[in-house]
Amino acid sequence: MGLFDRIRGGGNPRVAFIGIDGVPYSFLSSHFDELPNLAALADEGTAGPIDSIVPPESSACWPALTTGKNPGQTGVYGFQDREVGSYDTYVPMGQDVQAERVWDIVQQTDRDATVMNVPVTFPPQRELQRMVSGFLSPELEKAAHPDSLRKFLKSIDYRIDVDAKLGHQDDKSDFIDDAYATLEKRMEAFEKYLRADDWDLFFGVFMTPDRVNHFLFGDYESDGKYADEFIEFYRTLDDYIGQIRDMLPDDVTLIVASDHGFTTLEYEVDINAWLQQNGWLSFDDDDPDGLSDITSDTRAYSLIPGRLYLNLDDREPRGSVPGDAYDEVRDELVEDLQSLEGPEGQPVCKRIVEKEDAFRGEHASIAPDLTIIPNNGFDLKAEFTDDTSVFSTGPRNGMHTFDNASLFIDHPEAEIKDTDLLDIAPTILKLLEIDYNRSKYDGAALL
Repeated sequence: MGLFDRIRGGGNPRVAFIGIDGVPYSFLSSHFDELPNLAALADEGTAGPIDSIVPPESSACWPALTTGKNPGQTGVYGFQDREVGSYDTYVPMGQDVQAERVWDIVQQTDRDATVMNVPVTFPPQRELQRMVSGFLSPELEKAAHPDSLRKFLKSIDYRIDVDAKLGHQDDKSDFIDDAYATLEKRMEAFEKYLRADDWDLFFGVFMTPDRVNHFLFGDYESDGKYADEFIEFYRTLDDYIGQIRDMLPDDVTLIVASDHGFTTLEYEVDINAWLQQNGWLSFDDDDPDGLSDITSDTRAYSLIPGRLYLNLDDREPRGSVPGDAYDEVRDELVEDLQSLEGPEGQPVCKRIVEKEDAFRGEHASIAPDLTIIPNNGFDLKAEFTDDTSVFSTGPRNGMHTFDNASLFIDHPEAEIKDTDLLDIAPTILKLLEIDYNRSKYDGAALL
């Protein structure tokens, strides 16, 4: 809300939310001496670790964070979801999110929202003040609205995301340069529209930390080749957070949060390969193209990350598991998964979550029957190939975690305790003094 609006009798409280995708709180808090702006935010407001959601994957996390609702209500469970009554899969986009976003509610109260680079928001919503979509957007030309925003972003060579392929190179120098370039352009765009001071909710996300963590987190934790570059990147991010905090007017509360934690990756684990080896999954074709090639003898299959589905009769087209055997077969699968061990004998599964314990809502029909939360070091994959190699390593050395996401609220009355992602949207509405039906949210305001 600008000065003219305040003179007209405005004056509602405002919120600026800055996402730092994939940043673990334990890392930040252990380096507060090198990250003075985040340290000050923690000291003068409140901060702490929070839990993510099941599963802790960005495509599911950001819809949950921005709605305050679990995937059973948002309808988005991961980077790839399954059509009801079919073996067809699709990549969920913004229009697939089936719950109101926090900025929708702001807009409905005749206030303005600027939304920048939030994952799973393509195509941009034209009823908002301005929006540039984030992760999964095909190109900037189609990802920004209105035209004035699109033209400005093009003029500064704005980048929606880092070129992750550069991280696959042994020499990470080009990847690091690209990460900085992406971060700097994001900050340039954020600064322009934060200073416009014409919004009630500013909601922007730095996606780049997630990318850096995927390729350099192992270096940080092992004092490897790029450990110094990793820390230096976060010093730059901290400086940007400090600049943002300094430019905000007094009527704005700043929230900084990540959608999941991070740790070192030791092994990628192909759950579908393990299912094949253990007689749960088979393919009709020696060179399968995807889920549609599973046989009618298949009893279970997996989608990333760690989501398992029984091939259930009357639900899947070629279901082999009778409905009255659901509990028995699922219990058998849990027992088998509990025996899954890594190459050094470590258990892969930290927790195995049953669908009714994690997902509630109108869209629970496509929920996984089981979701694995792995022990640190095991990143869960789900290839549809006849290659039965369960454990592998690759260019990435960092992976998501369910716990240890970050939350900072620049408000002395906020309390972070037993908190998860689903509490953030109600907290934003509370800070904005917008009435909402608390029973419709899976989270609760932290004030």
